[in-house]
Amino acid sequence: MTGKATTYTHGVAWEEGFGVSQGYSVNGTIYISGQFSHDMDGAFVGENDFEAQTRQTLENLDRVLAGFGVTRDHLAEVVIYLTNPKEHFQPCVVLFKEYVGKHRPAGTLIGVPGLAFPHQLIEVRAVAHVPS
Repeated sequence: MTGKATTYTHGVAWEEGFGVSQGYSVNGTIYISGQFSHDMDGAFVGENDFEAQTRQTLENLDRVLAGFGVTRDHLAEVVIYLTNPKEHFQPCVVLFKEYVGKHRPAGTLIGVPGLAFPHQLIEVRAVAHVPS
């Protein structure tokens, strides 16, 4: 038996243009699109400020989780993309550990040459679960 899929969007204009939702849940698993540093009007936040971008990105991740009625304690896997892992690895680890607290999801950190926006320093995608 398969469950009905549900989606979540932030409601920003570019979501429709890109043809994506921020989260897609089916059969108790939530697949979360790459989150980055934007406000709820779709404007980029924290240009040249890694900490500000990371905090906004994780806040957006929390919004998606809340849209499905779960919290960061339901994260199963997190993938973090950094454009400058040499400089941002340690600050990222500190901020991520602050974010997850005692919860320990599976995780991967990947260095990439660029992301969707030229001033974007971090993107976070995740998989979470709905408690049974």
